Amino acid sequence: MDKRMHPIGIFDSGVGGISVLRELVALMPEEDYIFFGDSRNAPYGTKALGEVQKLACASAEHLLAKGVKALVVACNTATSAAIQILRNRYPYMPVVGIEPALKPAVLSKEHPRILVMATPMTLREEKFHQLMMKYEEEAVIIPMPCPGLMEFVERGELCGPGIEKFLRDLFCAHLNKPVDCVVLGCTHYPFVRPVIQKMLGSGTAVFDGGKGTARETKRRLAECGLLRASGRRGSVLIENSLNTEEIRRLGRFLLEI
Repeated sequence: MDKRMHPIGIFDSGVGGISVLRELVALMPEEDYIFFGDSRNAPYGTKALGEVQKLACASAEHLLAKGVKALVVACNTATSAAIQILRNRYPYMPVVGIEPALKPAVLSKEHPRILVMATPMTLREEKFHQLMMKYEEEAVIIPMPCPGLMEFVERGELCGPGIEKFLRDLFCAHLNKPVDCVVLGCTHYPFVRPVIQKMLGSGTAVFDGGKGTARETKRRLAECGLLRASGRRGSVLIENSLNTEEIRRLGRFLLEI
């Protein structure tokens, strides 16, 4: 079988990576996709580094067994913890990770004040610290760990008084000065973007890395001669380690909203 006809594999610690899957499908609708969410082991962001690395490698192996032509790590925590391991292990195929969309936030205005919302592990790892140091003279960058936020998305609780109170409590320590931008450093967070925007007001710009990850995936596939010709609509298969009807229904809902 022509390698170009193989699917693209995407994985995440849960259903959040479907926000990246949506961007991939919008950019490359002719491709086939297999998404694997590891909701049974979520969240990754509060786990030890070694455990996240082990889980990320297991998800990659699951997708490789299905014959994928590329891997997209649609999880900021897993990217921080394991992207280099995966690239070293599979040098023959494109392996694309996601990182917080700090660059467009920094460039959005002169010396902005930026909140970076992410899991504790993403903010602890060297990959994020190197990214922050790159722009520290051009902006005020404030890391904001958000343990517990991704669980709202995993439950399908995307709006309502519960998540509004949770976010209000998170933001209260950081809103003593105006915030120009918020960077969503977890792929679950774009699904609660409307609530985040409501909490911060329309004057605060919100950025996430999904579109950039999709563009980089397309670039890497083209570079390797793996892009499928246009003219047909591809398929999307969503799998989850929980394997319940409830999580499958949530996955389909998140893909379509």
